[in-house]
Amino acid sequence: MKNLVIIGGSDAGISAALRVREINPEIEPVIITADAFPNFSICGLPYFISGEVAAVENLAHRSAAEIENEGIRLLLEHSAISIDVKAKKVAAVDRKGAVKHIAYDTLIIATGASSIRPDIPGITYPGVFFLRWIPDGTAIDEFIKTKKPESAVIIGAGYIGMEMSEALVKRGLDVTIVEFFESVLPSVDTDLGNRISETLAKNGITILNNISIESIGKEGSKLIVKGTKDFSISTDMVLVSVGSVPSTSLGQSAGITTGIKGAFKVNLKMETNILDIYAAGDCAETWHRIMNKYTYLPLGTVAHKQGRIAGENAAGGNSEFSGSMGTQSVKIFDIVAARTGLNGKESLQAGFSPVSADFETWDHKIYYPPADKLFIRVTADKNTKRILGAQILGAYKTEVSKRIDIFAAAIYHSLTVKEFSNYDLSYTPPLSSPWDPVQTAVQNLEKFWRTT
Repeated sequence: MKNLVIIGGSDAGISAALRVREINPEIEPVIITADAFPNFSICGLPYFISGEVAAVENLAHRSAAEIENEGIRLLLEHSAISIDVKAKKVAAVDRKGAVKHIAYDTLIIATGASSIRPDIPGITYPGVFFLRWIPDGTAIDEFIKTKKPESAVIIGAGYIGMEMSEALVKRGLDVTIVEFFESVLPSVDTDLGNRISETLAKNGITILNNISIESIGKEGSKLIVKGTKDFSISTDMVLVSVGSVPSTSLGQSAGITTGIKGAFKVNLKMETNILDIYAAGDCAETWHRIMNKYTYLPLGTVAHKQGRIAGENAAGGNSEFSGSMGTQSVKIFDIVAARTGLNGKESLQAGFSPVSADFETWDHKIYYPPADKLFIRVTADKNTKRILGAQILGAYKTEVSKRIDIFAAAIYHSLTVKEFSNYDLSYTPPLSSPWDPVQTAVQNLEKFWRTT
């Protein structure tokens, strides 16, 4: 029987193991995972902290028993410490310090990423938190329960910062967001970020942009956060959410080549430079389908897909990762922001000749109340008329997330603005219009070529 070992029990690792079982049921993969939370929804942590998810155990996609019932062996609370490429063995240590040596014929590394820890004095003070893994989330929840903080500073206004700002407000805290860039949610255009800031402000959140944090001090029970522009604030807790860095030190020590941001270099089959070793998920580079080059996109959706590809090929298949377009959505209080593909600036940097158009319309027929406005920005290539990207902002329950998926499907298949109108989309007055808002937004962009 083929010995297949997977290091990492989150999205990519579990997806790989499940695919292995589908392709070749004779293989019983072994997953080495450092914690006791295999196949938990890390993306759901803000909703556990907010109280909307009652118990952290509810974030489990599958229990450990359910995973093992699939024919997958779990080594929980075992940290992989070395890979012997010549002997084809992984050394792992448990919580008591006992070392196991696990032989492999094929190895999949799915070690994920870790939170970026800026070199800021005071970053290790009690009350300063990061949010990446289940223990991070339970630590924040326990701190709020026992210390009863009244205020919080969030450093970084990306996806985690946005979700956690709402979570902390729901827990009764006064929240201040400090962002280095000129608007919140820097993955969307600045003016869309400014619209999001209006929603945050309506919910009592203070937003401060263009500030770099320089230190965290302590005065009694308070944390003093200081930054550029003479910024200084006293707070009860701090959340640092300034991005992630791939966890690749284990693989690097075994000779696996790394590239962008230190992520493992892989081909479309998710193979590394070492024979019989694959890598997938947040620890690996991502092929970008539009830019036709590798990048780094630590997204759960990407991790699931890459893990599935790695698992299939490790089990004897011959599959390739089709690439990502950076499709993302996030709920922020009563609105949703989403994006896919490239915005205007990114399109220009990728060598296209972009043209963008904005369109605002009702999410469904206005005579069926309540109807809400959707803001849609579409970007296409001026020469080929190929759709390159889209951004949508709208009220929660206006299907922003699913509508961005329509754009994602179109971009995946390299549709032009004219071809987009041919999509046969559903219609009923309470949900849409005969022409869905995504189609009218693209038809609005089509006007560009009629006037030039």
